Amino acid sequence: MTGYVDLQVNGFGGVDFNSDDVTDEEITEACRALREDGADRVLATVITDALPRMQARIARLAKLRAQDEFVRDVLLGIHVEGPFLNPSPGFVGAHPVEHVIPGNTDDAKRLVDAGDGSVQLMTLAPEQDPNCSVTRWLTDAGIGVAAGHCDSSRDQLRSSIDQGLKLFTHLGNGCPALLDRHDNIIQRALSFADEISISLIADSHHIPLFALRNYLDLIPGNRVIIVSDAISAAALGPGTYPLSGQMVHVDESLAAWSEDREHFAGSATSIGKMREILQRQLGMNERWLRAATRENPLALLGQPTT
Repeated sequence: MTGYVDLQVNGFGGVDFNSDDVTDEEITEACRALREDGADRVLATVITDALPRMQARIARLAKLRAQDEFVRDVLLGIHVEGPFLNPSPGFVGAHPVEHVIPGNTDDAKRLVDAGDGSVQLMTLAPEQDPNCSVTRWLTDAGIGVAAGHCDSSRDQLRSSIDQGLKLFTHLGNGCPALLDRHDNIIQRALSFADEISISLIADSHHIPLFALRNYLDLIPGNRVIIVSDAISAAALGPGTYPLSGQMVHVDESLAAWSEDREHFAGSATSIGKMREILQRQLGMNERWLRAATRENPLALLGQPTT
């Protein structure tokens, strides 16, 4: 199997892509560590913060991609996760609620322009995107749109799909631990699994393996995308690590917890390790793993899958 493709990497090997102090050298080292782990291409992920800080972080990554051939080869582009998310507890997850804002094309354009062509994907909450204006604008600009950290109704998801939405970000996460037993965002997203791709964090913490198995039985094989949601702790082991101005505690089982221990805050497990989990514990074969960790994410971005 050739290298994996990860659509959601907040940081890696001690480097936080969402730090205001990260250096070009550190980003380059993170790219080397990703290659050593088995990555072919990844999307560096910039999460919710004050808009000027998000713009600066996006611009830094884009500038380095333009200047450094190796970094450009590893960083396929940038995934902007936020700030147009659902601000309610549970749905907002580790994103700072004070910087979550309603979707609008002016701010979306500012974020995209900061990337100078590097922004490939944006995760937003459809209920925060009135009339799907941001989704339509991004789609027309050739940028993938994902739903995530949301509590969208089926009608809202339907409308967003009709306007270009093509992915659901880390199903089963970015939502409260307690939900309605039937009509909840997980079930609503799964009801569209034959129309959009669905990404999953397969570290055995974000989704119990028995539940992950159920999801995989429901999602068509060509629509499953495994993402790491890796933070700076990935590849380092237990400890306390930074993520966009907050500290994340990684326990002995490699679960990455927010400071208040109320929810996960990214993952300390790479896709290299997730492939081992999927193969050993769920029995997924090499052909399936290649599709879920390489071919499907490349296809979503309109890239050659070979």
